Amino acid sequence: MNKKISIASLLVALGIVYGDIGTSPLYVMKSMLGVNNGYVSKDLILGGVSLVIWTLTLQTTIKYVMLTLEADNKGEGGIFSLYTLVRKNAKWLIGPAVIGGATLLADGMITPPVTVTSAIEGLTLVFPIETRSIIIIVISILTVLFLLQRFGTDIIGKVFGPMMVIWFSMLLILGFTQILQYTEIVRAINPYYGIKLLVTSPQSVYILGAVFLCTTGAEALYSDLGHCGKRNIHYTWIFVKISLVINYLGQGAWLMLREGSIIKDNPFFLIMPSWFVIPGTIIATIAAIIASQALITGSFTLVSEAIKLNLFPKLQVRYPNDDKGKIYIPAVNYLLYIGCVLLVLKFQKSENMEAAYGLAITITMIMTTILLSQYLRFNKQKKVMSILIFVIFMVIESAFLYANLFKFVNGGYVTIVIAGALIFLMYIWIYGTVIRKRFNQYVNIFSYEKHFKSLKEDKELPLYATNLVYLTESQNYKEVERKIAFSLFNKQPKRAKYYWFINVRVTDEPYTKEYSVKTIVPNEAFSIQFNLGFRIDQKINVFLYQVIQELACSGEVKFTPKEYMISNNNKCVVGDFKFVLLEEILSNESELSRWDSFITSVKLLIKKLTVSPAKWFGIDTSNVEVEKVPIIVGKKEALTLTRIS
Repeated sequence: MNKKISIASLLVALGIVYGDIGTSPLYVMKSMLGVNNGYVSKDLILGGVSLVIWTLTLQTTIKYVMLTLEADNKGEGGIFSLYTLVRKNAKWLIGPAVIGGATLLADGMITPPVTVTSAIEGLTLVFPIETRSIIIIVISILTVLFLLQRFGTDIIGKVFGPMMVIWFSMLLILGFTQILQYTEIVRAINPYYGIKLLVTSPQSVYILGAVFLCTTGAEALYSDLGHCGKRNIHYTWIFVKISLVINYLGQGAWLMLREGSIIKDNPFFLIMPSWFVIPGTIIATIAAIIASQALITGSFTLVSEAIKLNLFPKLQVRYPNDDKGKIYIPAVNYLLYIGCVLLVLKFQKSENMEAAYGLAITITMIMTTILLSQYLRFNKQKKVMSILIFVIFMVIESAFLYANLFKFVNGGYVTIVIAGALIFLMYIWIYGTVIRKRFNQYVNIFSYEKHFKSLKEDKELPLYATNLVYLTESQNYKEVERKIAFSLFNKQPKRAKYYWFINVRVTDEPYTKEYSVKTIVPNEAFSIQFNLGFRIDQKINVFLYQVIQELACSGEVKFTPKEYMISNNNKCVVGDFKFVLLEEILSNESELSRWDSFITSVKLLIKKLTVSPAKWFGIDTSNVEVEKVPIIVGKKEALTLTRIS
């Protein structure tokens, strides 16, 4: 799915895709200087800028823009989209997907604080602002940003593109004017200086950790593929990369003219003319907000995909605007906001955040490399290329990981702890499903044909509903869970005119909208399979009404409406609905290991705390009956009582 190229589409790509990677000049050179305690040396600047240029070339341009963007799933990108393309090849690939998704979310939590704080700190060159005041300003900006999420991003989004054009143009002009002052800086394009720095500097590991910050937004670039299309990203990246490289060269040129000095302030703001510092800081702050916004919406998309793939607990998803691609997940919004505020309060200064930033995202990139190599090997049948890509980028990213591991004690542990918590949450969800499926008992629903007939003829029972609906996990239309049969025929037998057993299958393609119908008992019991893409909102209430209406109109369901029933737009009337949802509780009769029992109990607790199945499947809550059903896993030895007189 390649979107058409136009001025508008290129502006959208600039506004959405490059927020994170585009704001990296705010802190990369400053972080690199910090490694050397602010001392400006020729080898550090030439080598550091060279490493930045070649990192942007190898990691961002070659790996992500040229290779990974080609691994799109019907136009959609991101680590979970990539996982859906390769998961048929091996079950173990769920591991890299879960780890990559969790670390991307965790490191994403520190991106808004580090970018906004770096931008606001530019004001210290003009005004004597204390750290406490900067913290208050940053938290205020983040508060407004997160509060705006519930209203959607349409209004904000319209100014993103033009503002990023101004931002990148500013980077280009500021960098170019400094290069003119010291043209020899262009020697940094030669990778020799970068390699020399890594070989000779005793601080090469820490320098590499600072250099990595220039490419942290590459993963978000892939995640936002669905919003823009790969061709728009290909074209805009040319402008973006030139702007970034020129700005890094410009900062390097300014520093080279001050070789031997100790620079404690941010070179990004120092290369600005004094009259431009305030406007430049305002533009930088807006760019930082755009970077934060892109990351927040990316987090919503990532979690939404994980939920649809049954890798994450079900959370309430809202669509504030008409665009189905722009979603809002309140729980994720609150958690991100709380995390961002706590990180600002903990680290306080951008230099402290930089010391912790990048560790988790390195792990994400390694996981993407693993999945990408599998995609090239199995989906594209390019075995030699897959091995080559795997080896090259594993070497590069392992070096970055080793360098970033030194950030662990300086605060990197925060993002690793957050990522670990998210991984464990997904593990509970996935393994809890495995445990339940291991002992799930299914029955052949066709063997109950006589039961349906007897139930229908039992006039002592009141009519429970015209259309009675059960949701089943069985993708085999001939089978349903035993607990459904028990609920239907034993636990308050339910007489209805029509019975519907529904299964929702999430497809590997993002926007699939298909269904199939199988008849169990003619004109009485039916099985429906919905095939919905992982980007589709599961509004089962609406879909089911449409399906039954089509069946009634075609005569497959012979429904005779009463005279008093109202028909909208002359469409076929299908009567009332009643959904029976079975809420699981762990039975005392279950025989599980302590670990499996713990996982199952925690998963059931999470289910209670998160969105209800009725809300998740878009079912009108007035038509829902919730029944508690015990999960009996395994069988304990039966106890026999002896009767005494």
